[in-house]
Amino acid sequence: MRLTKVPLDAATTTAEVTTTAEVTAAGASGRPSGGRWRARLANRLRDDAGMNTAEYAVGTLAAVAFAGILLKVLTSDGVQAALASVIDRALG
Repeated sequence: MRLTKVPLDAATTTAEVTTTAEVTAAGASGRPSGGRWRARLANRLRDDAGMNTAEYAVGTLAAVAFAGILLKVLTSDGVQAALASVIDRALG
Protein backbone atom coordinates (compact mmCIF):
# COMPACT_ATOMS: atom_id res chain seq x y z
CA MET A 1 0.00 0.00 0.00
CA ARG A 2 2.72 2.46 -0.99
CA LEU A 3 2.56 5.25 -3.50
CA THR A 4 5.00 4.72 -6.30
CA LYS A 5 6.29 7.21 -8.82
CA VAL A 6 6.51 6.31 -12.47
CA PRO A 7 8.01 8.48 -15.22
CA LEU A 8 5.46 9.61 -17.80
CA ASP A 9 7.23 11.61 -20.50
CA ALA A 10 9.64 14.51 -20.95
CA ALA A 11 7.02 17.15 -20.08
CA THR A 12 5.85 15.41 -16.91
CA THR A 13 8.45 14.18 -14.44
CA THR A 14 6.52 11.75 -12.22
CA ALA A 15 3.00 10.81 -11.25
CA GLU A 16 1.61 9.15 -8.16
CA VAL A 17 -0.09 5.81 -8.68
CA THR A 18 -2.59 4.61 -6.08
CA THR A 19 -2.84 0.90 -5.45
CA THR A 20 -6.15 -0.96 -5.36
CA ALA A 21 -5.75 -1.55 -1.61
CA GLU A 22 -5.51 2.19 -1.00
CA VAL A 23 -8.63 2.87 -3.02
CA THR A 24 -10.46 0.23 -1.00
CA ALA A 25 -9.10 1.65 2.28
CA ALA A 26 -10.19 5.14 1.27
CA GLY A 27 -13.83 4.08 1.27
CA ALA A 28 -16.66 6.28 0.10
CA SER A 29 -15.02 9.53 1.24
CA GLY A 30 -12.13 9.06 -1.19
CA ARG A 31 -9.68 9.90 1.58
CA PRO A 32 -7.24 7.27 2.88
CA SER A 33 -7.95 6.12 6.40
CA GLY A 34 -5.53 6.22 9.31
CA GLY A 35 -4.21 9.72 8.64
CA ARG A 36 -2.29 8.66 5.53
CA TRP A 37 -3.82 11.56 3.62
CA ARG A 38 -1.68 13.94 5.71
CA ALA A 39 1.47 12.10 4.65
CA ARG A 40 0.39 12.17 1.02
CA LEU A 41 -0.37 15.89 1.26
CA ALA A 42 3.00 16.55 2.90
CA ASN A 43 4.75 14.62 0.12
CA ARG A 44 2.96 16.59 -2.55
CA LEU A 45 3.79 19.91 -0.91
CA ARG A 46 7.41 18.88 -0.39
CA ASP A 47 7.79 17.93 -4.06
CA ASP A 48 6.78 21.41 -5.27
CA ALA A 49 9.87 22.55 -7.17
CA GLY A 50 8.68 25.76 -8.85
CA MET A 51 7.05 29.05 -8.06
CA ASN A 52 3.28 29.26 -8.02
CA THR A 53 1.18 32.16 -9.30
CA ALA A 54 1.27 34.17 -6.06
CA GLU A 55 5.07 33.95 -5.93
CA TYR A 56 5.29 35.11 -9.55
CA ALA A 57 3.04 38.07 -8.71
CA VAL A 58 5.18 39.10 -5.73
CA GLY A 59 8.37 38.68 -7.76
CA THR A 60 6.94 40.76 -10.59
CA LEU A 61 5.87 43.53 -8.21
CA ALA A 62 9.33 43.59 -6.64
CA ALA A 63 10.98 43.83 -10.07
CA VAL A 64 8.66 46.66 -11.14
CA ALA A 65 9.29 48.55 -7.88
CA PHE A 66 13.06 48.17 -8.32
CA ALA A 67 12.84 49.35 -11.94
CA GLY A 68 10.81 52.39 -10.87
CA ILE A 69 13.35 53.35 -8.21
CA LEU A 70 16.23 52.84 -10.64
CA LEU A 71 14.49 54.98 -13.26
CA LYS A 72 13.87 57.75 -10.73
CA VAL A 73 17.53 57.72 -9.61
CA LEU A 74 18.95 57.67 -13.14
CA THR A 75 16.73 60.52 -14.34
CA SER A 76 17.61 62.80 -11.40
CA ASP A 77 19.64 65.94 -12.20
CA GLY A 78 22.65 64.96 -10.08
CA VAL A 79 23.08 61.53 -11.65
CA GLN A 80 22.57 62.86 -15.17
CA ALA A 81 25.22 65.52 -14.58
CA ALA A 82 27.65 62.90 -13.22
CA LEU A 83 27.02 60.60 -16.19
CA ALA A 84 27.49 63.49 -18.63
CA SER A 85 30.82 64.44 -17.04
CA VAL A 86 32.03 60.81 -17.17
CA ILE A 87 31.11 60.61 -20.85
CA ASP A 88 32.77 63.98 -21.60
CA ARG A 89 36.00 62.85 -19.91
CA ALA A 90 35.94 59.51 -21.74
CA LEU A 91 35.44 61.11 -25.16
CA GLY A 92 37.99 63.83 -24.41
